[in-house]
Amino acid sequence: MSIKKLIKQLDKLDTKNMYLNDFLLTWEKSADELAAVFQTAEILKAMREKNISSKVFDSGLAISVFRDNSTRTRFSFASAANLLGLEVQDLEEGKSQIAHGETVRETANMVSFMADVIGIRDDMYIGKGNAYMREVSKSVQDGYDEGVLEQRPTLVNLQCDIDHPTQSMADAMHLINTFGGVENLKGKKIAMTWAYSPSYGKPLSVPQGIIGLMTRFGMDVTLAHPEGYEVMPEVEAVAKGNADSYGGTFTKTNNMAEAFEGADIVYPKSWAPFAAMEKRTNLYGQGDFEGIDALEKELLIQNANHKDWECTEDLMSKTKDGKALYMHCLPADITDVSCKQGEVAASVFDRYRAPLYKEASYKPYVIAAMIFLSKFENPAETLEKIKKMDKNRIK
Repeated sequence: MSIKKLIKQLDKLDTKNMYLNDFLLTWEKSADELAAVFQTAEILKAMREKNISSKVFDSGLAISVFRDNSTRTRFSFASAANLLGLEVQDLEEGKSQIAHGETVRETANMVSFMADVIGIRDDMYIGKGNAYMREVSKSVQDGYDEGVLEQRPTLVNLQCDIDHPTQSMADAMHLINTFGGVENLKGKKIAMTWAYSPSYGKPLSVPQGIIGLMTRFGMDVTLAHPEGYEVMPEVEAVAKGNADSYGGTFTKTNNMAEAFEGADIVYPKSWAPFAAMEKRTNLYGQGDFEGIDALEKELLIQNANHKDWECTEDLMSKTKDGKALYMHCLPADITDVSCKQGEVAASVFDRYRAPLYKEASYKPYVIAAMIFLSKFENPAETLEKIKKMDKNRIK
């Protein structure tokens, strides 16, 4: 589809509530708003492919705050900011006054004088990450309302304890392109399953993000995990509500093979049990590091009881026509490659390597779209102006 047609379609969507607003949870966004992110991402992608510059900012900062390690999301955020003309500045908390007790309110305002967006990853502790983002959001809103800040920076959730919206939206964009349109996702079965990992403490936000978003498209979403590896009950409630509202289904099973049976898409990924992550957060709050060490050993033993939860060729043969799309947020624990035994057999991973990399490639455009829609009151009109300027990205 031409850029012009994509812009016309975007103009029909209601995005007014995205203007000067944050992107924290996908289930807080309307169907039009989610569609607008996909549409804007496609437009920005098409512009870049056609060598059209999409730098709508002549100056400004994109502040990144990573409280956990990251490769794909960190570089995706930097790529998205650069695509729009913003310069990235990492906030390294250990080198800031935060280490000396500076408040969230003060830090948020001090880094935001010329900032247009703040991207935060805070996924380590249950009940903390999303709450921290909302505290930053309130602080910059207060600073803007009080005239301290000339502009109100947009907050983008780069992964928290509840959701990973940039990942799940990039995953959805991959599915939309793979199956030829969002309308073709209705009735497709996606198996979001736990898989064995020799490490512990992997966040819950990826499986929660998947069940919280894919149920919006009328998909048949199956959540599979061994007993004791439950996710947040409130996110399960969101998934069930979405399924009821959008004509899909949300089911749970403790059998990996059952989840794979007839699936169009499989997403085997390790995560830590919700109850254990709650306990871990409490232990950190108490400064009980001996307790944390004991919990880690306990969870590694628990994981080892489920080594058969691996995405193998045999399991893949149970999927629809034996050709389900394999997905992962990466990096995957690949058996006999990155570890002795892990989430996925090497032959399965290698066969889907190119689609996996393609899946990851959508994230910069999704993040750029989230930023764009929050900064321009009439995004379609702004994109049309950029298109007409036809300024080359590469001279």
